[in-house]
Amino acid sequence: MKSRALLAGVVLSTALVSGGWLVERGLVGSRPSSTDRARMFNQVLAHIARDFVDTLADSAIYTRAAEGLLEELHDPHSAYLSPKLFKSLTERTEGKYAGIGANVDVRDSWPTVVQSLTGGPAIAAGIQAGDRITEVDGQPMHGKTNEESQRLLRGTPGSVVRLTIERPGVASALKFALTRREIHVGSVQHPTLLDGGIGYVALTIFSDSSLVDLRHAIDSLRAAGMKTLLFDLRGDPGGLLAQGVGVSDLFLDRGQRIVSIRGRTPDATQTFDDAAPQSWPTLPIVVLVDSNTASAAEIVAGALQDHDRAVLLGTMTYGKGSAQNLFPLTDGGAAKLTTALWFTPSGRSINKKRDFGDDASPDSTDSKVRPKFRTDAGRTVLGGGGITPDVIYTPTSRPASDTIFQRALGKQIPQFSDALTDYALSIKTSHAVSSPDFVVTPAMRAELLRRMRARGITVDSAAYNAASSLIDRVLGYEVARYMFGEQAVFLRRLQGDAVATKALAFARGATSQKELLDRASNAK
Repeated sequence: MKSRALLAGVVLSTALVSGGWLVERGLVGSRPSSTDRARMFNQVLAHIARDFVDTLADSAIYTRAAEGLLEELHDPHSAYLSPKLFKSLTERTEGKYAGIGANVDVRDSWPTVVQSLTGGPAIAAGIQAGDRITEVDGQPMHGKTNEESQRLLRGTPGSVVRLTIERPGVASALKFALTRREIHVGSVQHPTLLDGGIGYVALTIFSDSSLVDLRHAIDSLRAAGMKTLLFDLRGDPGGLLAQGVGVSDLFLDRGQRIVSIRGRTPDATQTFDDAAPQSWPTLPIVVLVDSNTASAAEIVAGALQDHDRAVLLGTMTYGKGSAQNLFPLTDGGAAKLTTALWFTPSGRSINKKRDFGDDASPDSTDSKVRPKFRTDAGRTVLGGGGITPDVIYTPTSRPASDTIFQRALGKQIPQFSDALTDYALSIKTSHAVSSPDFVVTPAMRAELLRRMRARGITVDSAAYNAASSLIDRVLGYEVARYMFGEQAVFLRRLQGDAVATKALAFARGATSQKELLDRASNAK
């Protein structure tokens, strides 16, 4: 009897397992069609609209569905862009908006002009850095956020906006009527000829005018006597692919490969080769890169490195070796979708895999496990995650005293910024400094601390004094901005820029690109 019971149990178990497998096979064999799935999706939407405990507008339901679908791709670079974000991205890549041509930030709860842009209506009308905007078209501006101020100052080209402004040292309010126009925000920043014939230029984003603006900047520096170029791509997030290709074309020979792109569709698979002779074939180049050099900026860095046209100096780049397309949607937003991977001329993919939603968790970048490639001259370069510079230079971490001071400020940082600006404007009014190279004195630090405490900012004197080098820098930048302009701020920042200082020392006296490449080889 026991054997029969055991046999029965085995048969029953086998039948259950087999039956279950057959049922599962049957389900797979009759998989719902795409029409069935669409019907299911619409049923879910209908239930949410009718039965969910909170009332949701149809527009909100569809927007969230689109957001969720793109999020479930588990690709950190694919996303739904709201109309607001899409407009902001378009402004950045086009480098244009309609307004008065002034950078504004909130100080002491008032929108305050930080910089009037060259060629804009604001600078033409005489609006200065430090001017406080108290009214826009009769509307009080106290307490307005940056976003609210921007919305009021921008508008249709040709429309008039009326401003009331308070200026330090001027007793009565100033009235301005400005005609808004299209403002071009250049992505090429601070073209400057430094000592020893070394030129410096930074590219902040690859917008639709980057190629033209960069060519003009380098031509101007060459005419002024530039012998070597420091091309700063640190912090450049990329932008338009065509501009990345165009910028690379400036530095390479006709026919040299710039980048190849491979995707699922025919139009997503392309190769881009240099179409014109070099503009400055004898110009030695050092490219500065860091962990925030990404996308189109990495295309340029990778092409110049693979063809031995530049020495890269700094830290490993971000590793965004994918290309995205923007697909405008009916609501005014857009779907940003990864459509391809791109490869450097030597065949490298520099795409660094990341956990979804965590751009700071890269795969291993150990050079022992990364694939090796060769440049035109036979130098070894690495693929598989970011571009490794030819000369790796990581600046020392900031002093612990700086961190302690910032932690001591805590939520009082906005008030600290207000105190900085207030003191800088008082120096401007009194003409207490006369040269952009002024030195921040202990008396100036003491006065800033007094003003901080008058505003109720509580910070330990020992922590403040220990962070004197940080205080000197930020106070120096703020005074320079309001008294001498953004170029003066840039030059002060450059003096304290460890990577730029290293690049200047590395490039000084070089007469050819080969000499720079030899220096890079000897530096390893």
